[in-house]
Amino acid sequence: MPLPPLMHMLPERFEIRMRTLLGDEADAFFAALAESPRVGLRVNLLKVRAEDFAGLTGWPFEPVPWCDEGYVIPGADEARPGRHPYHAAGLYYLQDPSAMAAAVLLDPQPGELALDLAAAPGGKATHIASRMRGRGLLVANDVVRNRTAALVENFERSGIANALVMSSQPADLAAQWPGQFDRVLVDAPCSGEGMFRKAEAARQEWNEAHVQGCATRQSAILDDAAVLVRPGGRMVYATCTFAPEENEAVIAAFLRQHPDFALRQPPSFPGFDPGRPDWISPDLARGLPLERCVRIWPHRSVGEGHFFAVLDRQGDQEAPDPDVGRGRLPRDATALFETFWHETLALDLPEYGWQQYGEWLHWLPVDPEWWGTQRPLRAGLRVGKLAKGRFEPHHALALWLQPDKVLQWLDLRSDSAELAAYLRGETLLSSGPDGWTLTTVDGFSLGWGKRVQGVVKNHYPRGLRQHR
Repeated sequence: MPLPPLMHMLPERFEIRMRTLLGDEADAFFAALAESPRVGLRVNLLKVRAEDFAGLTGWPFEPVPWCDEGYVIPGADEARPGRHPYHAAGLYYLQDPSAMAAAVLLDPQPGELALDLAAAPGGKATHIASRMRGRGLLVANDVVRNRTAALVENFERSGIANALVMSSQPADLAAQWPGQFDRVLVDAPCSGEGMFRKAEAARQEWNEAHVQGCATRQSAILDDAAVLVRPGGRMVYATCTFAPEENEAVIAAFLRQHPDFALRQPPSFPGFDPGRPDWISPDLARGLPLERCVRIWPHRSVGEGHFFAVLDRQGDQEAPDPDVGRGRLPRDATALFETFWHETLALDLPEYGWQQYGEWLHWLPVDPEWWGTQRPLRAGLRVGKLAKGRFEPHHALALWLQPDKVLQWLDLRSDSAELAAYLRGETLLSSGPDGWTLTTVDGFSLGWGKRVQGVVKNHYPRGLRQHR
């Protein structure tokens, strides 16, 4: 019987390992890897309710069992959700269904302090922010600085204002913020076995030495992450690999070294399988409830496969409540910016929380003194640019605003030629008062235009424009 196409490309040692671990289940596992990946879509709760979104597009949806705002799109090739204007408006994020379990298990609450230690490109971080509902503070960090551009872009599209984007080593964050966070996500760099049917690079880079090297690095990251969790707080460890060396073994070693942490019993969802303590050394596993870990398998559920461990730090200590600070509008910007605000927005102008970085004006969720020696790559909401003699609003402000918070907007239908022209960067004809105008798609914020004598000049960012 010929092997499925992908089986010819899997590392031989990986196949041997998985057949040894899975036994009779191995054929079903490898058959699942030979299938096309499922496309997952997670609704952005900052923009729309999940129950309202489901009827907007006419696409067929299948629910993700563990995520109320998560769906699988059976006809994704035809629907092309990544090209739909609702994606540009930030109504949803395309995400592997198994990855959606990370924020569900972390369970961030509005008003809390949360940290995603390895956040780029932003799937799990935007999910955390979505569930925080714009309240509290999210620190999204990635040690690889060139990956943070995608993280910033995804935050802007999602309408996230209460976040700091960082690129620091975990040890440096631990030194700055020991015991500060209610929730910490460690989406650890791993051997990527769960990405084999999506990513050729993951298959090519895999070997058993790489698995061991990842496990060593993961343990070091977890040690730093533990320092950041407040007593009474929660940490979730996540990988997208099946290797027990990077999963149960890492968690067992961590629990041996950190007796103030305990594995939490996860909620019971279809597709959540228990951890496998029998796949690691009996001496390492002995006495530990490693079956409380969660494994998601591609042959048993939707998604590519993930591993999770939910760890509670024992104790009871309130997280700090960082002040927004007393930053006021820069004196040289006050007149220009206040004129824009009062002529464009139906919002009270905040008195505090302002900071200027070069020509950019930001509205911060936290006093800069709180981050100490750390330097965010993006802090809070980038509101706009102070140019000579004028103020120009940033795209991030448009995606954060709701249409009822502006004085004038231009609403375009998702299937209209006018919307397609706007997304290409073309000007539009529209009668109405001169001035900055929020462009929307079916009532959802999309970008800026500036109307002058019935012509709306296009301010949709050049790097986001769609071509014919």
